[in-house]
Amino acid sequence: MKNLILTVTTLLLTITISAQTVVDAAVSNKDFSTLVTALKAADLVGALSGEGPFTVFAPNNDAFAKIDSEALADLLKPENVKALSNILTYHVVSGKLMASDITKALKNGYGKTKLTALNGQKFVARSKGDKIFLKDKDGNMSEVIATDVTGTNGVIHVIDSVIMPE
Repeated sequence: MKNLILTVTTLLLTITISAQTVVDAAVSNKDFSTLVTALKAADLVGALSGEGPFTVFAPNNDAFAKIDSEALADLLKPENVKALSNILTYHVVSGKLMASDITKALKNGYGKTKLTALNGQKFVARSKGDKIFLKDKDGNMSEVIATDVTGTNGVIHVIDSVIMPE
């Protein structure tokens, strides 16, 4: 009986999560509150709630905490919408790339592959051992720490640092 209840609960949770867009999934998770604040400030909620599909490399709150607090507060100001939008769309790729898709591309690319973000810029995904990292234009690395949080319009992979575009 306990196994049946656990199975039904897991199924309902999966259905609930998969009935959400990637934005809804981020909003429903307290670990993405800074990301959600930034998406709202950059006026990207509507765009990322659209049809997609999108692959979002989502920095969690700890990732945003690595940014100087004054610099982050400045980015969230209305006059900096363009810069903030550029940063956030650098974390989104068109299409639904599951972790297995990225792993396959890494194997085919001998441990690295280039991805084109929605802002038109490229970043590199690379593997080190059994881990996946994203490398930004400055050579900074962000580890993918959770994968395959699916939504109706794409997938989220959680990263531990914000990657920065040009």
